Amino acid sequence: METTRHSLRLLLALLLLATLPAHAQLSAVANGDAATAATPATFDPAFTHHTAVVNGVRLHYVIGGKGEPLVLLHGYAETWWEWHRIMPALAQHYTIITPDLRGAGDSDKPYTGYDKKTMAADIYALTQTLGYKRINLVGHDIGMMVAYAYAAAHPSEVSRLALIEAPVPGVTPWDQLKQSPQVWHFRFHSVPNLPEAMTAGRERTYLTTGFYKALAYNPAAITEADIDEYVSHYASPGGMRAGFEYFRAFPQDERDNAITANTKLAMPVLALGGAQSLGSIVKQSAQSVAFSVQGGVIKDCGHWMPEEQPEELTRRLLAFFGNG
Repeated sequence: METTRHSLRLLLALLLLATLPAHAQLSAVANGDAATAATPATFDPAFTHHTAVVNGVRLHYVIGGKGEPLVLLHGYAETWWEWHRIMPALAQHYTIITPDLRGAGDSDKPYTGYDKKTMAADIYALTQTLGYKRINLVGHDIGMMVAYAYAAAHPSEVSRLALIEAPVPGVTPWDQLKQSPQVWHFRFHSVPNLPEAMTAGRERTYLTTGFYKALAYNPAAITEADIDEYVSHYASPGGMRAGFEYFRAFPQDERDNAITANTKLAMPVLALGGAQSLGSIVKQSAQSVAFSVQGGVIKDCGHWMPEEQPEELTRRLLAFFGNG
């Protein structure tokens, strides 16, 4: 019943977007101070920004630290910045590489190539360009789906894999989850052209009301400064369209994963869900595609685990990957 009420509130907010003046979006979401929050401009100077043209697309990535490579893949409505609270601690043990996925942040936003197999090929080409033959890999949300596709395509080149707050499309319990009102956006984002038309000029309202606040256990975890950063990219030309394409590619992802899931992953897998979000579904999904799965549920946590529970997530990742 609570899930249904929550979904109805989200759908009502979506309908109101059609009549909300674009200039009203700032006041509509202003509910906290962001004056002292971190920004990319003030982030740890030990991390540097780069671009590389790989697999026919220009990717932006941030790199820093020392040791074996640990690649972190972000999710929908976010960019590499979602990892900024855990990157410095992880960089004491690993070389951290945080790309902007195809379609996000400062990476290119082409019209095609948003199936997770192609997006994984982007990241694989990047790691090869950087000279890494074997990596550790973490993915959150859409990035989790890309991380699985990477590991399935190159199982001998992934030492350990961490999957956070998403299911694998096309395998149990994907079909059941798709019917849940909690993922209303799966269907809405899949409609051609309509989401772009309804969110144009109202990107901040849509992403904040529908995602940053609605999917958080602690809505203050994603600050106004964080939202500024994310919205600056998603509101840029092609940004919202590219984000919707992640979801429009789900049918192809389902077909691809139906094949790759026949050969289960052999590397150790960590699967983590937020107690106030997907919970045990993440581990259940991972067990459909991998032999050796550990993990479970992080308490007092919604969907945005790297921002809502950075210390606990860092502890879990270091315990899983080791201290370098």
